[in-house]
Amino acid sequence: MRRITGIFLAVLLIGGVAAAVVAGRDSGETGTATKTVRMVIGSEKAEFFADPDVVEALAAQGYTVEAETSGSWAMEGLDLEGYDLAFPSSRAPAAELAEKYGVRGMLPRPFYSPLVVVSRRGAAEVLAANGLAELDEEHPGTLRMDAYLEAAERDRTWQQLDGAEQYGELTGTLFISSTDPESSNSGALYLAAASYVANGGKVVASDADLERTAPLMRTLVSVQGAQQSGTDAAFRDFVSGAGNPLVLVYESQVTALLDEQQNADDLVVLYPDTTVNSDHTVVPLTENGRRLADLLGNDPALRKLAVRHGFRPQGDVAEFAAAAVGRTAYLKQRLTGVRQAPVPTSAVLRELARRARG
Repeated sequence: MRRITGIFLAVLLIGGVAAAVVAGRDSGETGTATKTVRMVIGSEKAEFFADPDVVEALAAQGYTVEAETSGSWAMEGLDLEGYDLAFPSSRAPAAELAEKYGVRGMLPRPFYSPLVVVSRRGAAEVLAANGLAELDEEHPGTLRMDAYLEAAERDRTWQQLDGAEQYGELTGTLFISSTDPESSNSGALYLAAASYVANGGKVVASDADLERTAPLMRTLVSVQGAQQSGTDAAFRDFVSGAGNPLVLVYESQVTALLDEQQNADDLVVLYPDTTVNSDHTVVPLTENGRRLADLLGNDPALRKLAVRHGFRPQGDVAEFAAAAVGRTAYLKQRLTGVRQAPVPTSAVLRELARRARG
C-alpha cells in the first residue's frame, strides 16, 4: 500500500458502517491550511483524501480535511450537524441528502467512476468459453450482462460451465459479489443496471416493473449471503485471494491496485456491457463545503490527483485517457461500447434493494 504520511486513522462506529480518516499535514511542516472542513465520504474515496499530495494541494488552497467513511445510502441515517459536506458515490443518495438538509441548486459532481467486475484469469476464461464474457489480451474484457443474468436466473454453478474443472477454486453457484444495496452505492447501482437489462432495456419505474424484476434481484443478492457495506473491504478480500472470484468494484480501485502491484497478470477487468456510472456527488452543507467542492472539480492539481487515483474528471475525457496509457490491458481509456443504463428514482431503487434483501 502507498505509504500514508502525516495522517492518522481513527475508527468511528456509526451504525456499524463508518470509519474515520482524519487528514492532516506532517506535524513537522508548516502549512497554509486555515479552514478545517468536516465531511462524510464513500469508502472508495478514503485513499484519495488520505494521499499526502492531496492533503498538500488542499492545504495550499487553505483547507484541512477531516473525512469519515460511510456507505452512501447509509449517510441519510447519520446526524450531519456540524459537517460541511457529504460526498456519496452517486446522485441518488446525494439528492435525498440535499432534500433532507434543504440544499438548493445544482450539486457539484467533480468526478465519476464506472463499476467493473474484477476476476481471476481462470474464471474470466471460463466465462468467455461459455459465452458470458468476451476477452481481449490487449484490452479489458466485457461482461455480457444478459447472458450473466440468464445464468443467475437458472442458478447455474461453476461446475456446469465448460472448462471450470481445471480450476479447483471454481465451485458452487456462479455469482458476482457486490455490496449491500440498502446501504452502499455500488450495490444499489448494480441492481439499477441489472434491473434495466432484466426489464427489457427499460428503467424500472412502475409496480409492474418491480414485480417483474424483483425476483431476479433477490436471486443476485441472496446467493451472496452476508454483504459488505462498502467496496473497500470486498476489494481487499479479492486482492488477498479470499472470497469469490468475481467482485463488483469501482474502476478507481483497480487503478489504485495497479499503482501498488508490479505484477497484476492474474487480474482480469470486465466492463459490463450495460452499467451505471457512479457520479461522485457533493452535498454542500456550508459555504466552506461548497468552496471545497468547487476546488475538487476545478483546481488543476486536484483534478490531476483525482485521475491518479482512477477517478474520471467531469468534462474532459482526455485527462483520464492520457493517464491510462500503458494500462490499457486493464483500463478503458474511453467508455466506448459500454451502455449506460438510466437509474430509477430513489424511491424505486430503495424498493428494489428492499425486495432484493428480502
